[in-house]
Amino acid sequence: IDADALAGVDAVVHLAGEPVFAPRWSEDKKSRILASRQQGTALLARTLAALRPRPRVFVSASAVGIYGDRPGERLTEVSAPSETGFLPLVCRLWEQATAPAADAGIRTVTMRTGVVLSPQGGALATMLPFFRAGLGGPIGGDQIVPWISLDDAIGGYLHALGTSALAGPVNLTAPTPVSMTSFARALGRTLSRPAVLPVPGAVLEAITGEMGREVLLASADVRPERLARSGYAFRHADIETALRHVLGRSRDGAAFPGV
Repeated sequence: IDADALAGVDAVVHLAGEPVFAPRWSEDKKSRILASRQQGTALLARTLAALRPRPRVFVSASAVGIYGDRPGERLTEVSAPSETGFLPLVCRLWEQATAPAADAGIRTVTMRTGVVLSPQGGALATMLPFFRAGLGGPIGGDQIVPWISLDDAIGGYLHALGTSALAGPVNLTAPTPVSMTSFARALGRTLSRPAVLPVPGAVLEAITGEMGREVLLASADVRPERLARSGYAFRHADIETALRHVLGRSRDGAAFPGV
């Protein structure tokens, strides 16, 4: 990193990392996922710590994957990270890599981000072609999906930048997580398409292996307690309202002009 290029900055937002979605995880893919987060974050944190003057705040991405598969639990920022699984390991090391910045007195926030709703990428973009063709349905069982609209994901980062009381882990999810069944039904209504063709978890895991098990089938009832208590006002707390917004759909299912 060219430290001179960071001289005088007030705040740093760090989002970089190897994409997690893939048909399957090879060992090389897993190595890139981990190294891009742990090593990249550590390098940036060390560089920020050495600056004079230092930035006032460092907001680094993390993910709800730190909690692992926790059916039946309500998860907040005080819940213990999972000690098993690849994604929990990645997220633990990812967050630990911010330590040089925090130790240097920079207010450091790690945003444990849920499933961001955007047609441009991630889980929603993967599901859309099937749902638009009338071939959509619940993926796996009835796992809890900790979603958040793209608007609120951006809003949460901006809130973290400007809220001096926030430091450490912050769950970046909507306050109303939903089951995969409810998610699929809401997406079907939004697109005016049926959502009755489920993909059994065993079939999905046979196709996608560890990636599907940890990313698509894990259940995590994650709640954004620290965001809510610090005064963040969610734009989209209802899954169907959020889907209609990000997909540009009216209540009757028609697309907005230009969408």
